[in-house]
Amino acid sequence: MNSLLKRQVRKYLPKHLQQNEDLQRFLEAVDSSYDNLEDQVLMQQRATALSSEELYELNEKLRDESKAQKEVIEKLQSVMYTLRSHESGKNSSFESSNSLKLVDFIDHQTKEIIKINKQKDLLLRNLEDQNQELNDYAHIVSHDLVTPIQNIETLVHLLEDDYSPVLDDRGKNKLKLISDNVHRIEILLNGIRDYSSIDKERITKSDLDLNKLIHDTLQEMKLCRSIQVKIIGKLPNLKAEKHSFKHLFSNLIENAVKFNDKVHKKVQIGFHECEESWRFYIKDNGKGIDEPYLKKVFKAFFKLQNDPKSAGLGLSIVKKVINLHEGKVWAESQINKGSTFFFELKK
Repeated sequence: MNSLLKRQVRKYLPKHLQQNEDLQRFLEAVDSSYDNLEDQVLMQQRATALSSEELYELNEKLRDESKAQKEVIEKLQSVMYTLRSHESGKNSSFESSNSLKLVDFIDHQTKEIIKINKQKDLLLRNLEDQNQELNDYAHIVSHDLVTPIQNIETLVHLLEDDYSPVLDDRGKNKLKLISDNVHRIEILLNGIRDYSSIDKERITKSDLDLNKLIHDTLQEMKLCRSIQVKIIGKLPNLKAEKHSFKHLFSNLIENAVKFNDKVHKKVQIGFHECEESWRFYIKDNGKGIDEPYLKKVFKAFFKLQNDPKSAGLGLSIVKKVINLHEGKVWAESQINKGSTFFFELKK
């Protein structure tokens, strides 16, 4: 039997009930649902977070490679300048000799560029394969864990109904604690399932009416009347994936409302047209975010405050959606005045 469960049984159940065969079978059922649950949840968290970490590492590698390529190109430009400067030189033998050397140098540098590009392509392919495996793993495990979690919740309710008269207040509180933790795991699993459901393989872009999408999203969210969500102007249509963008706006609006301490909560959704892109924003009048945390808020499982009702994946889902649509996302904020989340996509 799980050590924690065993301690709680010895501590809170009367001795004459500890040997009850029916109760023992019940506890064994609870115990079986505990098996490997914590390890699976931790592995799933690690898998989801690892995907983001690998993307960050790849960006660093690609940045270094881009710098190396830039240096090579600058050398080539210098070489071409030298070649042109000698074209009108007086010493033809000198020009011929140096031209051959320059041709050899250019050939060598071209091969280096090709080699670097092949390495970059290999890195990208490997990372895409690994991320797909992690997404598949997280998606499968989040479904596999649902049944044992539901079993635990059902068994706790049965225990409350059948043995409530013989349990003292501390025992009842412990049952409530189990139920609360089960609920937290359910929230985490739902968050991971949403995160893993958004990946490159499942993205199918179509013409998307953002005005209708946001209207439908707000209808489903059923916000309080004291919360005012206003769309500024008519938003442009996008070539995007509907399911993922519904997650995006739902998480951004929920985030704007959740971290708002004002009596009258206000959320504005609008856009600016740039030369080659659309820049959208979601602005609130909430608490605001300290400068050091503006980039961290997009990391998986990062929370600004300890909220048991949150999986800490909302903004990381937003970033994942924008990355898959080849855009960029960022946040600006002022303490006690509110935050604005931007994302920019090509037209």
